[in-house]
Amino acid sequence: MSETRVNGADVITAHQDLHSEQGALRGEHPGRSRNPVIKVADLAWLEFEKPDLDRAEVFARDFGFGIAVRSESELWLRGTFAGSPCMVIRRGRTSRFIGPAFRAAERADLDRLARATGTSVRDADVPGGGKVVDLLDPSGFPVRVVHCGEELPALPEQQPLLLNFGTDHRRTNVTQRPPREPSRIQRLGHVVLETRVFGRALDWYLDTLGMIVSDFLFLDGQRDRGPTMAFIRCDQGSRAVDHHTLAMHLGPGNGYVHSAYQVTDLDSIAAGGEYLAERGYQRSWGIGRHIQGSQLFDYWRDPDHFMLEHFADGDLFSCDVEPGWAPMSTSGLAQWGPPATRDFLGASPSPRRVRDVIEALRGDNEMDPARLLGLLKAATS
Repeated sequence: MSETRVNGADVITAHQDLHSEQGALRGEHPGRSRNPVIKVADLAWLEFEKPDLDRAEVFARDFGFGIAVRSESELWLRGTFAGSPCMVIRRGRTSRFIGPAFRAAERADLDRLARATGTSVRDADVPGGGKVVDLLDPSGFPVRVVHCGEELPALPEQQPLLLNFGTDHRRTNVTQRPPREPSRIQRLGHVVLETRVFGRALDWYLDTLGMIVSDFLFLDGQRDRGPTMAFIRCDQGSRAVDHHTLAMHLGPGNGYVHSAYQVTDLDSIAAGGEYLAERGYQRSWGIGRHIQGSQLFDYWRDPDHFMLEHFADGDLFSCDVEPGWAPMSTSGLAQWGPPATRDFLGASPSPRRVRDVIEALRGDNEMDPARLLGLLKAATS
């Protein structure tokens, strides 16, 4: 994918007309590890704590999750696809994100990972049983790598609408009336995290879990200092997988940004959004189509103010595709759609955000005044 050909005065690279106008310059981050400990197969689920599981369940059903397990202390949410649950919410004193769980490709990967990290393999408390290794990433997020004993069976799907295109008439004498109902979640797609130690965290996920970068973003005038955001996918060789399973960006805090859940199509996103709006939930941003990843998107806030995304029609990359490089900007977030909101960008000032900035600038991390100013510029560009 790094081959270049010259046609007259034009230089055409492998990235032109693919997913990014630019590739890496000499000496820049390669976007993958030469010898990772293991290669995780996918994101398994996300773990949260919330004090009100009843309220969490109401939103989950309205957003389109199925309920896999419900007890006094736990709520396991699932999609329609066979496999592991999407999310577990445990009863806690406050609402907080705990961390992600990734799926090991093979049971033996857990033993290899435990030996390399000085941890141990233990029984996993998950529906269907299994084994797990508990780790801590450089940002301080607990990260679990699991191998599940049994998969949840598939559930009935929300069928895509049959569409007419130009002279390709697939539907005649039949109207389109998508029902006003929750978007039916198919699966967990990705999670986005903010970190003060972006470079260290990036290398940890590549070296430890064998993930690879699809796209890097850099700050205007600061490319020589390295990227400040990475869209990272799992490496399943020639099998094409989601453009990003994990995305991380440099910021003044260490925390959850949003998570994304696949639905059937654009009508599912739109009709499900109308359903959520009628029930008083807050749309954060949407509907639109992203650039990195190309997904159709729609972002919502749950009652605990966590951001969740409905998405459809995302890019799929095999291991052959090298990282793209692009400047970080708000205008570069979408091909079309409404302008990104202050809520989505996290640009509304709050006492906690001010504390994060002060602590980051005083701490031993990758945030400094130049980085902070570059991030503020990107948020308005």
